[in-house]
Parts: sequence; structure tokens; C-alpha cells
Amino acid sequence: MRKVNATLSVTLDGVVQGLGRPDEDTRGGFTHGGWGGKYNDEVMAAEMGKGMAEPTDMLFGHRTWTDFITAWATRTDDNPFTTHMNAATKYVCSRTLVNADAWQNSILLSGDAAETVAKLVTEDGRDLTIIGSASLVRDLHAAGLVDSYTLLIHPLTLGTGTRLFEGNAPLTEFELTSSVTTTKGVIIAHYTRL
Repeated sequence: MRKVNATLSVTLDGVVQGLGRPDEDTRGGFTHGGWGGKYNDEVMAAEMGKGMAEPTDMLFGHRTWTDFITAWATRTDDNPFTTHMNAATKYVCSRTLVNADAWQNSILLSGDAAETVAKLVTEDGRDLTIIGSASLVRDLHAAGLVDSYTLLIHPLTLGTGTRLFEGNAPLTEFELTSSVTTTKGVIIAHYTRL
């Protein structure tokens, strides 16, 4: 059975929206986009590189997949993340996409995400890694489908923005399996569901 790992950057007050750049996600009038950039360092790159070294398939929500196309699909540099992102099999969960042809190696999972992913994890194949896609993570968490989390906990609060767990999240216990603190105070914590 395939496992699902979710990797998200989060603030101390739980915000996951708009990490990368000011225009990344302005829904709800969010004005703090790009909050994560100044926290990148070699420790974070090395830790994320370890995750990329594991052979996994990717799992995306529609919005994040579309955003990642602009960031990764046409890049040809020698960045190992570029190679990984473009070579990986990418499953995209969407109720509205007609196809997933816009990015190589992408496969559309139409319909209800929890139902389609529940079926996918029973099939033979590599484990699945979610990067971002907070709405998808919430849906899969509620359905008991997230096996582990890698949380990059940034030392700031924003006060506004989409939070990792908005509304009800079922009681789920996790074990902290490892953690690393970066030179800029980001705690990279790995949790596995008990």
C-alpha cells in the first residue's frame, strides 16, 4: 500500500498561504505573500534534498499544480529540484480540469479527492508526496489518508491567511520521528501517524 506524505511550510499561527512570492495566492485579500523566502538557507535545502532523493510520485491539488507549472515545467537548469519535479509522476486532483497535459508526466484524478486518492493508495506504485496543496491535505487528513507530515515551521506570525487546519480536523495522533533546526530558526519536523 502506498503512503502519503504532506510537506508544508507553516507559520507559528498556522498560515500556509502564499509562501513563495507576493502574487502566489492573494485570495481573501492576502497581502503577506512571499513570507518564506528570507528563511531559506543551506540546512533547509539539504533537508528538502533528502526528501527529493527518495523515489516518490507527487500528488497535487489543482491550484498548486497549476502554479508549479509556471515555476518548474519549462525550467531546464541543473537544479536537482527541477529534475525531480519534471521527471516525477504527478497526480493532480481536480473536479474541473479536463486533462493534465500541461505538464509532462501528469495524471488527472477527477472527482472527489479523498475517494480517488483512497483508491490510488491501494494500487502498486511509489509512495506519494504532497507539496503545498493545503485544501487537498485537509481533505485527505479528514479521510485518514495522510501518513506523515514534514512541517517547515517558520518563526513568524501573520495574523491572516489560510491556515493548515481550518474548521474541524479529526483527532489524529502523530509521533515526532526527527527534526532539524535551520540557521534561520525554521524547525523542520517530521511526524508519522500512529
